[in-house]
Amino acid sequence: MFGSLFEEEEEGFSLAPSGGRVVKGEGEPPPPRGRVNLSGIKNQGGTCYLNSLLQTLLFTPEFREELFSLGPKELGCLEDKDKPEAKVRVIPLELQRLFARLLLVDQQSASTADLTDSFGWNNSEESRQHDVQELNRILFSALEHSLVDTSGSAFIQRLYHGTTVNSILCKECGNISQRQEDFLDLTVCVRGVCGLEGALWDMFVEEEMFEGSNLYRCGQCDQLVTAAKSAKLRKLPPFLTVSLLRFNFDFARCERYKETGRYTFPLTINLRPFCEQTEDEDSEYSYELFSVIIHKGGCYGGHYHVYIKDMDHLGLWEPPEEDSKPKVQKKKEVRVYPEPEKDDPLSVLSSIIAQEESRSVLLDQLGQRLMDKIGSSWSKKYRKLHGPIGKFLQNHSDVFVLVNNGTRVALKANPPSPVTQPSSPAHPTPGPSSSPDPGSHWFDLNDSTVTSIHERDVEKMYQGKESAYMLFYRKTLLRRPSGALRNPGYKVPPHLLEMAEEENRRLQQRREEFEASNNSVELRLHLAPRYRLENGALKPISIEQNEATNLTFDLRRTVGDLRMIIYQDLWEGDMALTVAKSLPAGLHLYNTLTDDEVSLYSAGILTGTDLFVWNGREVCGATVQTGAEWEPMLLTVVRPSLGEEGEGGDEEGGEEGGSGLSKESRGFAGRVTLGEVREALGEPQESLLCQEKRGGGEGGGASGWRVFPPGDMQRTLKELALKDGDALLVLEPQTQDSRWAAWCVCQLAGQILLLLPLLIAAAGIIIIDMCLLSLHWCVYLCPGVACCLRQVDRTGKLLPPGTLSVRDAGVRLMTSLSLCPGTAPKDTQLFLYFSVGTAPSSCLEGEIIIEQSSTVKQVGTDCLSFGLLVGDGWHLRRLDWCEEVGEALMDEVSNQNYITGSDIGNMISGSVVIPRSSVPLPPSYCPIPPSPSPKEVLLRVQMGVPGERGYYPPEDLVWDASRDPSPRSLRSALASTYGLSPDSLLLAKHQPHTHTWETFSNWSQQVSKRKKKKKAESLLGAPFHLKDGDIIGVKNLLIDNNRDFSTQQDEQRLREEKEQRRKGWGFLKDPMRLRSQC
Repeated sequence: MFGSLFEEEEEGFSLAPSGGRVVKGEGEPPPPRGRVNLSGIKNQGGTCYLNSLLQTLLFTPEFREELFSLGPKELGCLEDKDKPEAKVRVIPLELQRLFARLLLVDQQSASTADLTDSFGWNNSEESRQHDVQELNRILFSALEHSLVDTSGSAFIQRLYHGTTVNSILCKECGNISQRQEDFLDLTVCVRGVCGLEGALWDMFVEEEMFEGSNLYRCGQCDQLVTAAKSAKLRKLPPFLTVSLLRFNFDFARCERYKETGRYTFPLTINLRPFCEQTEDEDSEYSYELFSVIIHKGGCYGGHYHVYIKDMDHLGLWEPPEEDSKPKVQKKKEVRVYPEPEKDDPLSVLSSIIAQEESRSVLLDQLGQRLMDKIGSSWSKKYRKLHGPIGKFLQNHSDVFVLVNNGTRVALKANPPSPVTQPSSPAHPTPGPSSSPDPGSHWFDLNDSTVTSIHERDVEKMYQGKESAYMLFYRKTLLRRPSGALRNPGYKVPPHLLEMAEEENRRLQQRREEFEASNNSVELRLHLAPRYRLENGALKPISIEQNEATNLTFDLRRTVGDLRMIIYQDLWEGDMALTVAKSLPAGLHLYNTLTDDEVSLYSAGILTGTDLFVWNGREVCGATVQTGAEWEPMLLTVVRPSLGEEGEGGDEEGGEEGGSGLSKESRGFAGRVTLGEVREALGEPQESLLCQEKRGGGEGGGASGWRVFPPGDMQRTLKELALKDGDALLVLEPQTQDSRWAAWCVCQLAGQILLLLPLLIAAAGIIIIDMCLLSLHWCVYLCPGVACCLRQVDRTGKLLPPGTLSVRDAGVRLMTSLSLCPGTAPKDTQLFLYFSVGTAPSSCLEGEIIIEQSSTVKQVGTDCLSFGLLVGDGWHLRRLDWCEEVGEALMDEVSNQNYITGSDIGNMISGSVVIPRSSVPLPPSYCPIPPSPSPKEVLLRVQMGVPGERGYYPPEDLVWDASRDPSPRSLRSALASTYGLSPDSLLLAKHQPHTHTWETFSNWSQQVSKRKKKKKAESLLGAPFHLKDGDIIGVKNLLIDNNRDFSTQQDEQRLREEKEQRRKGWGFLKDPMRLRSQC
């Protein structure tokens, strides 16, 4: 059961080394013992049963001393176990070492790894829980086997061996037949017994009669006769181990179960009534309890811990924590009956009778009271295990008594409480314990944890899922010598004492080193002579010289100690120690350490802290401002430049930004004003300063800029929310560079909105170069070819040309423009995009200009000729702003499909109406699907991606709404398409104008047969108005719990529109300009 626990190659010896365990490197040292000064045992995963038994053996002083009496001459040395000729008894040696560590080594818990290795256990055995009763027998057997031919070969027998005698008395001739049995522990029954003394009474006092059909054949009479069988204790051991059979098997249910009913056991017990010889004094039969192994859990798993009485007072007993809490004085004492265990019928019935005023119950009403109490009858709950209720009352005559001619059942004169078992002459049980004596020294050893408990806490283990499992008694005659009291090293061999001292020394050294490493910090000292003040920050004078000096210091020492260390080697004169921080602009100083008596820990100094050593006033003659409000920030100063000779290209720290920009990194204190920054840069007051706005600008380019108004010149950089890395554009009022052909300045409301420097390139192509504003404007103009100016959106796509003014077109600072061949459409014309194929993002695209009065058919013909397409298998479909293909334009000659400004007939997905002044979006050419009938609707269906806020590529669905236009019909059609159950689908329609989704209800109203059936809801009418090209979202509720159909794109567009409405941009009323901002 326990692997190769005690397999050895020769009798009594082990020649094989214990292997298979990987020793981990030393890390944090184990903590020292707690307040009780007792060491626990580490749990290796499932070894709590082993830990409980080992602690019991350790606190059996006679066992411990017998084991320590065996020296190396008899047991060998563990250092020689790998030698082939050595005979080393590994198990007792490892047990000795473990006991010595538990007694003498100052650690919270010891490890049993070496001991379990000597057992031959592997990792699976260490993580698997076994029965502690069986382990006790196997361990004793292994020790006896390992100690053969030594002076300790019989010490297990001396301490734990006892005998019983079984007798059969012939009633005819009086012949007595006896058989003696040995035991190391007694196994007693729990089921149907009130307590330990009752179980011993049944085992050693009650007689079993052989009569009737069950007769005994007497050896002397040589015939079947009536006989009586009994058992007695013949020899009592010094230590009595009692195992409680709490685990049983229910043959009716074919399953194991644990007996959790009340089972009492005394703190002291007299075994005279159970012994064969009773002539000796009572002290020879008196035992006291000193260990209780407790099992918490069920029959298929749980946890073991042990209550132990410290006989030698090795631990420091103190009252448990709950005793130190102040108790609230009760106004009136009220007798409260605790809720009894439902699995214990004795406790339940006692509780029922005790709560009656008359202290009795009619016998024929007891069953009903039981039903009211536990919700089940006696027959269903207890009959299988305890028999009829009347027989149960008779068997427990020590508790119950029948009165009034057997019509009522009552408790005896001194009735027990529902949780206290009475005593009787036949089955004596212990009475209530007296107040606990602080000197009793009871402890709870739960793996690594050891706590003090009261003696009365042992009585709490009588019943329940956490209850006593093994009991250990010792004779009261066994007295401990005075030298053993409070002396953990009593009779410990010298070599084990030396081993413990060495381990304590190493542990102390490890703890000191660990404590020092935890309290040591790495400081970086910066000396003032190595730095200079530049642009509000401290920078090293020499790049080659290491500006910082590393110093390891103890956190527990004071600032004054640190100052003395620095004075010894690094500094002379006045000294101020200031906490510094390395910023992108350079080193900055914060708070100064002024109190020399405070420790570095209290001063908030951590490892890696930078300390600046200076005189507290100036650095290299310059006054240094300290504090968070003077934090410097590193800004990127951007100036226009046309090459290496351009302005700003030769400045220190500057670099060529490309495309006519010169960039320079400069640091400024956070409290300086913007005007002071302009003055520090050497710029005149007429120069403009612009701040780059990342993540969305006002123009159509990839980023935006904001011109600082004159009022901002008096605000500090902190107030303007500038931070490290921000770009600051400097625009001078004029330039002397002859290569600039012209400056085009557009003004609106007195503010400069657009600066267009026109650059004449060598190739003769005019490029409108907006590199001055950090954007690329690529505009190509061929001589003699008509051209028009077009904006560039954020994706780099050219927007349609127009004849709008700069104000109406929304051209602002950093708007990208492109000068392209071709003319802008007239007032009676429209500029359209078109694409060929089913996926606009991956198909051929083109641009055409059409008359607003053109029909859909004429537009289609123009697109076919422009795109060099042949055949008539093409049709126009709409595209929405997300380039999703939607509604098809089928009636190509109807006057309703004229391409006008108010109804542009975009021929792109989604029914989008754009004002007359706008430029429409492109049509899309797709292969013609089967023409839907007048009551058939062509829908674009998108299946949601489970767990994501997205959809799979859309698919076309022709839905026949002629018979049933209800949501149920559409759900059935989609279920048939996807092969799913209609009830598992959730549908919603996309509203492109509001960027929202409108969900179709899954609820169908139940109508009574007598009432008129309610007309089904039609999706073709209000509020959905389904039509060709509408987008339908589908969610499979079987795998997707998210009922929200919105996507991140929807939320982004809603935020943009809200922001645009808040700012009140008039030009956003034009949808084409709105698209240019997207």
